[in-house]
Amino acid sequence: MSDALKITTLFLKDKKTRQQWESLLYHHDIFSITDKDVLLLDQTFGIYDNQGLIATISIASNVLKYLVIDERYRENGKLFNMLVSHAINVLASQGVFHVLVFTKLDYAKSFQYLGFSNIMTTEYGVFLEKGDQSINIFLSQLPLVKGDYTISAIVMNANPFTKGHLYLVEEALKKSDYVYVFVVSANQSLFTSEERYQLVCQGVEHLKRVIVCQGGEYMVSLATFPSYFLKNQEEVISYQTQLDALLFKEYIAKTLHITKRFLGEEPLSDITKRYNNALLTYLPPEIEVEIIPRKAINHHQVISATKVRECIRFGDLELIRQLVPITTYRFISEHLTELQKRLDNN
Repeated sequence: MSDALKITTLFLKDKKTRQQWESLLYHHDIFSITDKDVLLLDQTFGIYDNQGLIATISIASNVLKYLVIDERYRENGKLFNMLVSHAINVLASQGVFHVLVFTKLDYAKSFQYLGFSNIMTTEYGVFLEKGDQSINIFLSQLPLVKGDYTISAIVMNANPFTKGHLYLVEEALKKSDYVYVFVVSANQSLFTSEERYQLVCQGVEHLKRVIVCQGGEYMVSLATFPSYFLKNQEEVISYQTQLDALLFKEYIAKTLHITKRFLGEEPLSDITKRYNNALLTYLPPEIEVEIIPRKAINHHQVISATKVRECIRFGDLELIRQLVPITTYRFISEHLTELQKRLDNN
């Protein structure tokens, strides 16, 4: 191995570079990289030797992804340290000082040697972090209900907040003294993280004993979960749901004294239905799980955010009015053209 190995930026729009990168990933069991996967990456770096591309790492927001090193160059950990340190330094130069990584069990110790702390370990992998934020800081910033109360939680993407989401909150409130509503913070939706959070806050403002919180970086969404190092969709869902459930149970629920989690019934999305079933497996007995039937209009039209987004595309404000609270309707009607442009660009 040459002592003059250098890290270079990889431009994956270049066909030859993309082929070299995908070939390296493929030979290390990372398959089926799509254009959408690549578009989610902010930067990608690589190391070349006379053998060609021998190592790579990517950054997506503050998450390290696609860390691959040819097995012939792994012996002393030099390339691992070079790549991870370079990625951390790049993020620091951009003012980002909190770094997350989801990785295989085999790589956990190597990250720990570089100062990463283990947040959660499952049978499929490890979730680690490093920097000026931590899960304990996140927990300390959550509003705490004091007293002997029945406290429940709902986690939602709310893309956007619909009458179905509102119904779920109202049903949970009937069976709880307080309900926490966590809005997933991932920005991979039609509505931005802040827009979704504000629409939920406005939509439940009339309800007492409902506490709306941003999910932060510790509620892992299917949209952002890095599934590339898993073999198939079954493993992806198993790892993601197990990780999400354990993080919720071991950190958030314990801190906030949450004993029940409400889920909306999912008759439309097979993946979300399987996700709900997985939560039924991983959360009990510490957290009771109850699935609430989906609300419908006209006794047959199931309310869904997917349907609302479809109506936005076609400008059907009349149907949107039936599917969402007035606060969401006002936002959509005022920003319809912009939302349609976002849909066209996705």
